[in-house]
Amino acid sequence: MADRPSRRSGSRPGAAGTGHGAAGAAPLRRGVDPLRLAAYEVLKAVRVDGAYTNLVLPSVLRQFDLHGRDAAFVTELASSTIRLQGAYDAILATCVDRPLSKVEAKVLDALRLGCHQLLSMRVPPHAAISTTVDLVRAKATSGAGGFANAVLRRVARQDLAAWLAEVAPDPRRAETRHHSIVYSHPRWVVEELAAAVRPGELEALLAADNVPPRVTLVARPGRAARDELPGEPTPFSPYGVVLAGGDPGDVPAVVEGRAGVQDEGSQLVAIAAAAAPLEGRDEHWLDLCAGPGGKAALLAALAAERGARIVASERQEHRAVLVQRAVRGADGVAAVVTADGTAPPYRHGVFDRVLVDAPCTGLGALRRRPEARWRRRADDLLTLVLLQRRLVSSALDLVRPGGVVLYATCSPVLSETAGVVRSVLEARSDARLEDATGLLGVPDCAGPVPGTLQLWPHRHGTDAMFIALLRKVGPAGSQLG
Repeated sequence: MADRPSRRSGSRPGAAGTGHGAAGAAPLRRGVDPLRLAAYEVLKAVRVDGAYTNLVLPSVLRQFDLHGRDAAFVTELASSTIRLQGAYDAILATCVDRPLSKVEAKVLDALRLGCHQLLSMRVPPHAAISTTVDLVRAKATSGAGGFANAVLRRVARQDLAAWLAEVAPDPRRAETRHHSIVYSHPRWVVEELAAAVRPGELEALLAADNVPPRVTLVARPGRAARDELPGEPTPFSPYGVVLAGGDPGDVPAVVEGRAGVQDEGSQLVAIAAAAAPLEGRDEHWLDLCAGPGGKAALLAALAAERGARIVASERQEHRAVLVQRAVRGADGVAAVVTADGTAPPYRHGVFDRVLVDAPCTGLGALRRRPEARWRRRADDLLTLVLLQRRLVSSALDLVRPGGVVLYATCSPVLSETAGVVRSVLEARSDARLEDATGLLGVPDCAGPVPGTLQLWPHRHGTDAMFIALLRKVGPAGSQLG
C-alpha cells in the first residue's frame, strides 16, 4: 500500500507539461492532475515506444519536476499498475460492456491506473475516480470520460481480495489460471517458473515478483568504500548497500561514477566471475555482453586491483555508449568495443576470464522490469536459447586452456539455464563444468545442474540470477560433473 501524495489527490490546474523523453513539454489541460498524468506518460512510453519502466521513470519525473513523496507516488502508481496489469484486466473485463481489446488503448491505460489507486493504494475512491476521469477526458473524449466514470464506480464496489476471489478460478481445478490472475503473471510464465522453483515455493516466488525492489548501490572497490554509501549493507555482496531513501543521483560517489545502482544479484555474478580459481596468467578479462555496463564496471574495479584489464564488448551501439558511461574513470578497462558476441573480433585463446551475461527472457528480474512479463512470449525462448548457446560457445573459443567462462542469465527458466549448460557440454569436448558453489557465501542457492547456482527473489532478495562456471580444457576433458 502506498501513501497518498503530498499534493492533494484531486486535480490541480496549470501544472507542468505532458510528454516524455527529450521532447518539449506540451501545455497541460486544465483540471488534469500532474501526478496521474506523469504515471500515464510512463505507461504510454512502455506501450507505444517499447520503453523500460525503470529507465523511463527518471526522465518523466524530471520532466514533471517531481521529488520526494510526489515522485514516490508516481513511481508506485506507474510501476505497480504495470506489474498488476493481469489482475486488473481480469477485474476490468467484468466491469466493461465490451472486450477489453475494443477499449481504446489510452483509455485502458487510464482505467488500469484508476484500478490501482482504488484497489491497492490509500487514495480516497472519489479522488481516484475523478482524477482518472479528468485524465481520460484530456487524453480521449468527454464521452470516454463518462465511460471511465461508470467502469471505475463498478470497480470501487469491493476490495481487491473480493475481486480476486470472484474473477480467479478455484486453484484446485485450474491452478495455473488461478495463479496467473491472482499474481498477475501470464500463464506460460507461471508454468516456466513452476518447473524451475522447488515444490511449494511457487506462490512465494510469484508474490515476490510483485514487491517493488529496494534500490541497491555498489561501491566499486578501489574507487569507493561501502561506508561512503548511505544505507544498510547487503547480506551477500561485500560491496553493496541498500539505499536508505532518497535519490541515488544525490549520492556523491554515484554522481562521480565511483559507485552505481546495481542489484545485489548482479553484483554477485561479477564477484563470481572474478573469484573463479585460475592457474597461471590472470591478466586479460572479457565481458562478452556488457551492456548496460553494471557488471563490467564492477569487474573493471576488481581487475584493476589485480593488475588485470577487461575488454567490455557489446553488440548494440546505444548500449555500448551506456557501458562507456558506466566504466568511465575506471583503471581496469582495456577497451569498450561494439561487436557481436557470436562473431567477435578477438583472437581465440587470448582471454583468461570471460563473462557471458547473455540476453534472456528476463523473468528473473520481474520486480525491476515489470513490463517484461507482458512483453515476452513463450515463442521467444527458442531464439534466445539458440543465441545463448552460441555466445557460450564463442566464449569458450576466446578463453585460453585453463581459463574460465562464467555463464549467467537473469532467468531461472530451465531451458535458459540447465538446458544451455548441458547442450554446450554435449557439443564441446574442450569444456568442463566446474563447481561454483564455493564462489559465493550465499545459502540455499543450489542450481538445477550440480555445481551451478540459482539466486531467487523470495529466498535471497535478489534477482533470480543463474550462474554456471565452465573451464576450458583439452579435447578429452568434457564431462557434465
